[in-house]
Amino acid sequence: MNEQQLIAQQHKVTRKEITVIGIVLAGAFLAILNQTVLSPALPKLMDAFSISAGTAQWVTSIYMLVNGIMVPITGFLIDRFSTRKLFFVSLVSFIVGTALCAAAPSFELLIVGRVLQAAGAGVQLPLVGVVPMLIFPPEKRGTAMGMAGIVMSCAPAAGPVLAGGIIDAWGWRMMFWAMIPLAILVLVVSFFLLTNVGELKRPHLDVPSIILSTFAFGGLLYGFSSASTLGWSNAVVIGSIVVGVVALAWFIHRQLHIDEPLLQLRALKTPTFAYSAVIVTVVNSALAAGSVILPIYLQNVLGLTAFETGILMTPGAVATIFLSPISGMLFDRFGPRVIAIVGLTGLAGSLAALSFVDDKTTVAYLVVFYVIQSSGLTLANMPVTTWGINALPNDMIAHGNAISNTGRQVGGAVSTALIVTVMTMVTAANAEAGPVASTAAGIDVAYGISAAVAAVALIIAILKVRNVKKRTATAPAPQVGASGKTEAEAPVKATVAVAAACMEEATEGAGR
Repeated sequence: MNEQQLIAQQHKVTRKEITVIGIVLAGAFLAILNQTVLSPALPKLMDAFSISAGTAQWVTSIYMLVNGIMVPITGFLIDRFSTRKLFFVSLVSFIVGTALCAAAPSFELLIVGRVLQAAGAGVQLPLVGVVPMLIFPPEKRGTAMGMAGIVMSCAPAAGPVLAGGIIDAWGWRMMFWAMIPLAILVLVVSFFLLTNVGELKRPHLDVPSIILSTFAFGGLLYGFSSASTLGWSNAVVIGSIVVGVVALAWFIHRQLHIDEPLLQLRALKTPTFAYSAVIVTVVNSALAAGSVILPIYLQNVLGLTAFETGILMTPGAVATIFLSPISGMLFDRFGPRVIAIVGLTGLAGSLAALSFVDDKTTVAYLVVFYVIQSSGLTLANMPVTTWGINALPNDMIAHGNAISNTGRQVGGAVSTALIVTVMTMVTAANAEAGPVASTAAGIDVAYGISAAVAAVALIIAILKVRNVKKRTATAPAPQVGASGKTEAEAPVKATVAVAAACMEEATEGAGR
């Protein structure tokens, strides 16, 4: 029995760390749920405010845009402010924004509410990727993140179905009003039970970096998100992308040449983390367009309703919920290589299979390959992400998480714009075949491109993802100072030991 196991046995097992993760997950659940509930409401918003579809889609685009701007800043925020402060302020912003959306007398105020919601969610979501990593040791992080994945998968599964039912019964405003009591409940519980995680620093706030980050990621996300509606030749689209690229290059140069960067891009000098970030970005690039493609296919080609579309996508979400803890435990036991390759193979293969759909494709065919797609993502995404983060020291985890999330946001926006553009071009080229057949042709090409992108991630995983050898050496025993309190390293070791014991007990209890 090694020293870490002895420390775990010598401490009374508490639920404090598990409670912290649960509260942070509850906040992230609301943030993710809020991302998925508005799609069924777009037709209602168009009628309520007398706006076009292009204008209405900004209720979802602005959310992604603000999230993308916030994510690079979260590394600094997590280093500078305590977990409690960040959670409280971000959740209050979310609640105020939700109330404004519910009562908005105009579309402009609805957008302001969405900005406040997204600003809060932009902090809530990164906390989920950082807090479990700080609480659990590397050998238990896969299991911890897998368990967290159960909760995180419920939100996108429940969002469209719940939203469709609420909107049909009580209107789109009730969708926001219903979310407020849940958010207030989480806020109250967090006030009494949430404790701080990690060590605070006093990093210098580099204002020029914030400005550059805003123009870089805001410009890129806005430009690529607008391309599918405004067209690639539009001056606003071109100008936004150019500003984004220039600002991004300037931002990267500045982060590498100042003493206290806003975002520690030096984390990418760790090869394992760099490959992990690339794979995760490519995977999310392959799947980003799917949220647009599949609903269009189901409704415009197969003629299903929005509610039926949500129901049809539910089995994929259920598979994700089931496989999340399994993928985490497999990662902790066997490492990332095999599980990542199996997952990415299933992902690329299912996307390729979906590139052959038409108006005669059966629902069973769709459900089977959509479940395989969701399962492949679950088996690959979390293990690869955890593999990369584990290679970083604790003081770099928040920045590593911010880098990965930024890659997801930008990669998703770019790929969605490009794939939707190609899909639109193919659909237009086949217009003589009729609206249904032409739409199906465009969707087939879009899925084919997505499959090719996923195959790139698979190749990188085969070449670069390796299992890490189990560490056998143990750290020296924690030293106790004159005051009776352990030195700076001791609280971390004690937390690690207790968390490991908690997880082992929970696992044993589940097996009984």
